[in-house]
Amino acid sequence: MAATSAPPALAELKARAKSIRKGIITSTTTAGSGHPTSSLSGVEIAVALFFGGILHYDPKNPHWPERDRFILSKGHAAPLLYAVLAEAGYFPKDQLATLRKLGSPLEGHPNMRRLAGVEASTGSLGQGLSLAIGHALAARMNRLKYRVNVLMGDGEMDEGQVWEAAMAAKKFQLDNLVVIVDQNGFQQTGPTAEVLDLRPLTQRWEAFGWFAQEINGHDLSEVLAAFQKAAQTQGKPSVIVARTVKGYPIQHLLTKDPNHHGKPLTKEEQDEALAFLDSQP
Repeated sequence: MAATSAPPALAELKARAKSIRKGIITSTTTAGSGHPTSSLSGVEIAVALFFGGILHYDPKNPHWPERDRFILSKGHAAPLLYAVLAEAGYFPKDQLATLRKLGSPLEGHPNMRRLAGVEASTGSLGQGLSLAIGHALAARMNRLKYRVNVLMGDGEMDEGQVWEAAMAAKKFQLDNLVVIVDQNGFQQTGPTAEVLDLRPLTQRWEAFGWFAQEINGHDLSEVLAAFQKAAQTQGKPSVIVARTVKGYPIQHLLTKDPNHHGKPLTKEEQDEALAFLDSQP
């Protein structure tokens, strides 16, 4: 079962992106905690997957064996995943206001045991790719055609487990596996280039035997084309290095701290951000 019968127009996808960004901003400000900027940088990637005709899924049957998988390895960007799942119909959008509240299934990091649509409990960085490899191998063993997509942060690339998993994926020729690196240039303690500079990241993945593409992660046309090209690749896993901006497109409101890691917007910043989003086409 496909999420959509045909890929929608870019205008519709942009409207989805705007709605999801509003959900990210309001849910984290209401919670008084969370990671809005880490979530905002990955919006176009998630929108292309869930609403661009790439991902096959059914909110009414979340455990459908043939569904495509989406694993959020950068689990602190849970507000992105929750806003996308609400937009896709897994649960009502008004539930986003319960983010990080006691008893809510919308925990600070995704918990697959508590919320339909969450494929993996993540938050300990570096583990998502290994989990995705398990899903990809299971598809082969069970003779199913689903694809596995995992969204990772560029700071997460510092973890040795990532590169062990990258070697394993190449060994097993997992051409049903796609990694998307949200390369927003920051991690918790500062710019990724200062913490541990892994550039050139695209060529590094190529050296590990992956089919690698580098794109503008906020250009929906480029994102969609990259997923389509990855789906045509045979005999090796694919990685899409998406150049993004942390907090996009409200980064100009965060001039005091371009990283703004793990901090919600104040009520005043929220209102200014929502007004800016409404002013955009």
